Amino acid sequence: MAQNMMLYWGSGSPPCWRVIIALEEKMLQGYKHKLLSFDKNEHKCEEVKALNPRAQLPTFKHGDIVVNESFAVCLYLESAFKSQGTRLIPDDPTEQALVYQRMFETNNLQQKMYDVAFYDYYVPEGERHESALKRNKENLIAELKLWDGYLEKMGKGSYLAGKNFTMADVVCFPIIALFPRLHCPPERCPRLMEYYEMLKDRPSIKANWPPHWLENPEGQDKLKNL
Repeated sequence: MAQNMMLYWGSGSPPCWRVIIALEEKMLQGYKHKLLSFDKNEHKCEEVKALNPRAQLPTFKHGDIVVNESFAVCLYLESAFKSQGTRLIPDDPTEQALVYQRMFETNNLQQKMYDVAFYDYYVPEGERHESALKRNKENLIAELKLWDGYLEKMGKGSYLAGKNFTMADVVCFPIIALFPRLHCPPERCPRLMEYYEMLKDRPSIKANWPPHWLENPEGQDKLKNL
């Protein structure tokens, strides 16, 4: 079933990791895949461009069906293999609504984190201002408090959208995993860090930990001064 699937991916990329987690949760092991290096610009190769004109990863092909953008791939897998593996989107519309909300809110958390962690990368040296970085940090701290509040309201041992592991967790965990990786002070988001500890050993996650994270467990200290 999975033998006619092909995934092009990059190590440590949250969008790629969430697709891999979704494949595992849907019991689609055995798919073909190719690990490409961002540093060497391998993702811009003609093989990828033929499927994804944006030359971005992940790039995914299932038979004759090409699906790009990680959210789209994850939702496609759930729809195509709804009765297989972990049920990631509940039937109840109210429960669905919360799953979808947390999924798409992940973009807010990711962007605010990137605005701080990779400020020097995104902003040219002559345009950098300490006041702008300070504002970015304040925005990120506020966002973390929001997510901590979500988990506090759900109760101890809860997932992002309730008592069951859902697509919200598939999509968001790879972003949350960046916070300890980048040395975010755990007191900034204690509930999120409890959630991280709860999920990091889940089989679909642990078995697919980014290869270069395993080689270099320490990571960078981009968020240590948050």
